[in-house]
Formats: sequence, structure tokens, C-alpha cells
Amino acid sequence: MFDYETIRVIWWLFIGVVGIAFALTEGFDFGVSTLLPFVGKTDVERRVIINTVGVTWEGNQVWLILLGGAVFAIWPAVYATLFSGLYVAMLLVLFALFFRPAGFDYRSKIEDPRWRNSWDWCLFLGGTLPPVLLGVLVGNLILGLPFHLDQDLRTFYDGSFWALLSPFALLCGVVGLVLTTFHGALFLKWRTEGVIHDRATLAVEVLGVVLLVGLAAATLWVFIGIARPEITLMAATDAPSNPMHKTVIADGAGWLQHFMAYPWMLLAPVLAFAGFGMAWLLGKGRGTMSAFLASSIGIAGVALTVGFGLFPFLLISSTDPRSSLTLWDASSSHSTLLLAFWITVIFLPIVLLYTRWVYKIMWGSITEAAVIKDTHTLY
Repeated sequence: MFDYETIRVIWWLFIGVVGIAFALTEGFDFGVSTLLPFVGKTDVERRVIINTVGVTWEGNQVWLILLGGAVFAIWPAVYATLFSGLYVAMLLVLFALFFRPAGFDYRSKIEDPRWRNSWDWCLFLGGTLPPVLLGVLVGNLILGLPFHLDQDLRTFYDGSFWALLSPFALLCGVVGLVLTTFHGALFLKWRTEGVIHDRATLAVEVLGVVLLVGLAAATLWVFIGIARPEITLMAATDAPSNPMHKTVIADGAGWLQHFMAYPWMLLAPVLAFAGFGMAWLLGKGRGTMSAFLASSIGIAGVALTVGFGLFPFLLISSTDPRSSLTLWDASSSHSTLLLAFWITVIFLPIVLLYTRWVYKIMWGSITEAAVIKDTHTLY
């Protein structure tokens, strides 16, 4: 039904959608956890905050598993390079995520304030470290990772963990943390009342400015100060995957020139800044749902900006540009992509409909009276 070139592009879009879904849903989960020790001053207030995401955080985290599984099946060379070269960084993300299920499930088991306060800080770490580390990862995807392929297409990583922590990558990590915390503050404002609602509004007012400034600095840095490789010779886009069948120069047209060559792609950064700007304006006032939706548009704009900017690259090699992986030469076989496509077409709508149903059933404001009354089924 689809030729090899078309199905590769379709899967680039599919995986982009999964990545955006992860950022939107797990993003506010992370943000709520980051704000927990600061917005909640008493045990009851913190229980209110935890229960705003208590029934959905596990489902939201599945998007990360789906994203990893999709990359493994569709772009195995990308998966192998990332998970072998960035082994330490990936383990740090995994270990940080370990705090979340333990924190949610064990916090309410004992009423000792010291016990609960300790788990609150564990939830804080589980919500703060992953967006920082994932932001650093995005920064390194833009800069390029130090890896190369040999004649047998084996991947060799030439860098170290500490080399990942460049100034630009750290800026992206900070932006990632502020983004999820801002998104979480908007969600918390939407789902709560009273003093927690007011504190979340204050957090939105402060974080919105920091996010817009940080995002502007990162965007300016990318457009002006970072080189972008350019493919000068490549095999046919419907040919079997072989990353070495192309010629790449390290310093091609810059990121700004890349966007200017396709002006419609400038819509992505416009959506990012407009979305977050509107979310900040609405969120510091009385806006709840509208502010959260605007923030979601901003997150989608950031993801699209990165995706459009990298296209057709999936992983850029900073040490051997020819080894860079693209969606044309790093994908699975044509038959694998087609089989996975039909599985996705059947089951992804079911997952989305079920997710929509869960949010509809479980929606509503979480109040202190509700958590005081229900000490058995609520966290």
C-alpha cells in the first residue's frame, strides 16, 4: 500500500506524535511532583496535590515505554546508539523514575510526618531529574553525539557522560525542567481550589517569564551559534537502510537557513512562543483550561521545532558526520514498518479513546474535604 519512502515518513510522524503525547501528559505529572514540597505546606495539601495525578500518572508514563518500544522497532540503529552510548544517562533517568511508584504507593502507608516528608522529596526527585536529563538529551541531539560506525555498521561511542553536560545542553535541561513545572502548575491550578490554586497561580506567573526567556535564549543559540550538517550525496530514499551510503559535510546551511528554506516550518517556533505566551497571560489571571491548552500548544510547538530542525536526521554524529543516522537509512525493513503500521492503526485509536474515557470519568476538582473524608482509596 505504501512504498518504502512513504512509510518511513509516516513513522517519523507517528513517533513524533507519541513523543508529543509523552511530553504533554507526563510533563504535567513531572511538574506537579516538582511543585509538591513548595505548593503544599501541610500533609492534607500535599495529599490534594498528589491526588490530582494519582489516578493517571501510571497511564501517562506508558507513553515513555511506547516511545522507547517504537524507536526499538522502527529505528533499531538509533535505539542501539542511544542506549549503548548514553547508558549512564539512561540509567539515571530510570533510577529517578523509580522514586515515583514507590513515592505514590508508600507515602500514605504510615502517618508519621517524617515518613511522608521523605517520600514527598522522593516524588520531587522523580519529577525533577527526568525532565532535566531529557532536556540535556535534546540539547545533545541538536549539537550532535560523538559516535561513529565501522564498515560492519557497528556503533562506537567516542564520548563520556560528562561531555554531555555542555553549556548549551545544560541550558536545554533547565528549559526542560521549567517547561514541565510551568505545565504542571497550570494543571494544578485547573484541578484544585483555595490556597493551592492561589499558590499554583503564583508559580505560573513566575515560571512563565523564566520559560519564555530560557526558550528565547536556547532558540537564539541554535539559530546563530550551532552548525548543522548537510547531506551532499545520498542513496535513494527508498533504498535499504545503510547509513554509510551517503556523504555529509559538518558545516552546511545553519539552522536558521534550514528553516528559511522551508518557511512553513517557522510555524513551529511561532506556536511554541505564542502558546506559552498565551498560557502565561491566561494562567496568571483566571484562565484554567484555556491556559493549560495553550501550554499544550506551546509544548507541541517546541517538539515540532526540534523535529523540523533535525529533519531528515535522527541522530547527528559530531565526530563522523557520515555516520549520522537519518530516517532514510536507519529504519527497519519495509515489511516491518508496514506490519507495525497496521498494528498501530488498529490499537492506537483504542488507547486514545480509553485514555479520553479515563480522564472524563476521573475529572473534577480535588479538595481538602475530599481527601480527608477518603483515607482508603485516595493517596
